[in-house]
Amino acid sequence: MVVVIYLLILVAAFFLLVVLPQRRRMTAQRALIAGLSVGDSVVTTGGIYGTISSMNDETVNLEIAVGVKVTCARGSIAARIETTTESES
Repeated sequence: MVVVIYLLILVAAFFLLVVLPQRRRMTAQRALIAGLSVGDSVVTTGGIYGTISSMNDETVNLEIAVGVKVTCARGSIAARIETTTESES
């Protein structure tokens, strides 16, 4: 009986410490991908910073320098970068 209680506690701890945070991260990533638009400044999972110049369902074209564009998978966008002006700093 005690072993069953310990097993249930371990399963609950695993669920609370591993599964729920992973679900939250996946939900946040999906929301980020769905909310992207042309003109957003982003960083990819590979660490490339750029501005979205065009996009379709599967890919995103990033302008990483003036006249330099790369095509990335839409799922490789890690974060949106909030642009600040010098007057705000």
